[in-house]
Amino acid sequence: MPQTTETAPSRRQPLDAASKAIIEQLQEDGRRPYAEIAKAVGLSEAATRQRVQKLVDQGVMQIVAVTDPLQLGFARQAMIGIRIAGDTRGIAAQLSTLPGISYVVSTAGSFDLLVEVVCENDDDLMDLLNEQIRALPEVVSTETFVYLKLHRQLYNWGTR
Repeated sequence: MPQTTETAPSRRQPLDAASKAIIEQLQEDGRRPYAEIAKAVGLSEAATRQRVQKLVDQGVMQIVAVTDPLQLGFARQAMIGIRIAGDTRGIAAQLSTLPGISYVVSTAGSFDLLVEVVCENDDDLMDLLNEQIRALPEVVSTETFVYLKLHRQLYNWGTR
């Protein structure tokens, strides 16, 4: 499921302690029952359920199943650094719609964009690179970093 996340400074009200505690509970276990979360954060089950729904509706968080691509038949993961001629926002939006691309971020480093891809095999990676990414006229160059082994990937960074 494609997701777009803006990381510009937010105009939203800061989260209160209860909402932060709910998020941290779900980061530890996204399947944790509302009753258990409610007890841990000091709210009723109904209030906890409403807060979770509000946080999801506002785009503050999402609850998803994180899979191991290798177990699902995707043998090739890579990060691709892309240099763009001109405005990167349009290309970022285009790349965000492509199947196989799971992550798109604008950067201020030596690459204009970084995209993470999950492919079935090296041939699919080559097709994605040559037929979809490098085929865009604004793409000046790419550099591909093939993942050999994922050593750590966490989603429990908490809240501030």
